[in-house]
Amino acid sequence: MSSTQVETVSSGADKIKAVAAVLLVMIGLAAYYLLAPKGVMFQWSGLAGSLVLAFVIFLWSESGRSLIGFGRDSWREVRKVVWPTRREAIQTTVFVFVFSVTLALFLWFTDKTIEWVMYDLILGWKK
Repeated sequence: MSSTQVETVSSGADKIKAVAAVLLVMIGLAAYYLLAPKGVMFQWSGLAGSLVLAFVIFLWSESGRSLIGFGRDSWREVRKVVWPTRREAIQTTVFVFVFSVTLALFLWFTDKTIEWVMYDLILGWKK
């Protein structure tokens, strides 16, 4: 069994960016509550501004660049998917529904047969 180790290298600048992003989120939350006497527009503006700034700083970090790369790769993979046509989707849905009903009827019939064998034939407990 091979064990793969993933090593993440994080520079001091990335750590500073992460701390700055977290601090900006906290500042935004504090501003939201401290700006309550000024009005709702000031509250939401302070919160939204600090969250946007924190997000931009996060995107400049190595983690943010990795997230952007992951998003691009995911989008590229989604574009490769061959989606079923409407007819194929309907046929598959009907097949699943018919199979489910058939299986339910089979299980019901099996349950009633076992119940009849156990209670009526073996134990003699007629209802």
